[in-house]
Amino acid sequence: MSLEKTPVTIVTGFLGAGKTTLIRHLLQNPGGRRLAVLVNEFGDAGVDGDLIRGCADENCPEANILELTNGCICCTVADDFIPTIERLLAMEPRPDHILIETSGLALPKPLLKAFDWPDLRSKITIDGVIALADAEAVANGTFAPDPEHPGNTGSDSGADHETPLSEVFGDQIACADLVLLSKADLAGEEGLATARAAVLAEAPRDLPVLPLTDGVIDARVVLGIHAAAEDSINARPSHHDGADDHHDHDDFDTIVIDLPEVDDPDRLAARVEALTASRKILRIKGHVAIADRPLRLLVQAVGPRVRHQFDRPWGAAPREGRLVVIAEKGDLDPDAIRAALI
Repeated sequence: MSLEKTPVTIVTGFLGAGKTTLIRHLLQNPGGRRLAVLVNEFGDAGVDGDLIRGCADENCPEANILELTNGCICCTVADDFIPTIERLLAMEPRPDHILIETSGLALPKPLLKAFDWPDLRSKITIDGVIALADAEAVANGTFAPDPEHPGNTGSDSGADHETPLSEVFGDQIACADLVLLSKADLAGEEGLATARAAVLAEAPRDLPVLPLTDGVIDARVVLGIHAAAEDSINARPSHHDGADDHHDHDDFDTIVIDLPEVDDPDRLAARVEALTASRKILRIKGHVAIADRPLRLLVQAVGPRVRHQFDRPWGAAPREGRLVVIAEKGDLDPDAIRAALI
């Protein structure tokens, strides 16, 4: 057995930042590497893993793509994450590089600590932590602390109170070795400049920040960083330091909405857009069956942005429409959401 450690890249970033799009691009352009992927989603219905499996080839066969959908792996390190990594390492031939796509609500730091376990430290190294940040959302202040919180009065400039979104965003940036400002085409030059300034203000150290559109980037930029991040855990602060990294996601919730066949994709997209506008919905994604069409309709919404496209045939799979809806706690009313979509 080779004594060389297998490099691992952790891809983090908030819901809808473009993590899956980046990983799909890397699978199609691996730079000569044999890859393996671990995908984690918040909630018990996976969509991203299915999208990534659509890119499986000889560089990353479908057997090399594993998925965890029973909660963020930052909270299930011992039970789920470590055994899954060991499965990937035991594959023949052994992967040259492992990509981990975390849930958009996951904290990267507990994963870094998991790599310090003796059983893993001798076998793998964290090549780098890549944080994706939606440039337009960051520029618009989506992840900023709440300036109107009662504690933010007076002359105490340090009294900014973190929102649930700003807390997760801050932890992801603080753990990163490289930040990619995704959806750069939507943000424009001014938006990119504002987003870059916001990221650097959040970062605890100097970080390279690069624009990204449609996940397209040379694999040499993100794979082969050689950060050995497991050796610099203390330089990556977290809001949960000193609290045993407790992170129970009490501020967020998810439901799965089953949908019957739909006649008009555009009408469904309009309903999704109206729903996100009327409620504090963070993310909607899933597949829907369209009457008289053999292809699945992939529906994805990030805040007010809604995209839909046919991706692949249903094949032998049942034509069952399912949309995963993620929102802040208290903003999910299953009956109301289902009524709005049907």
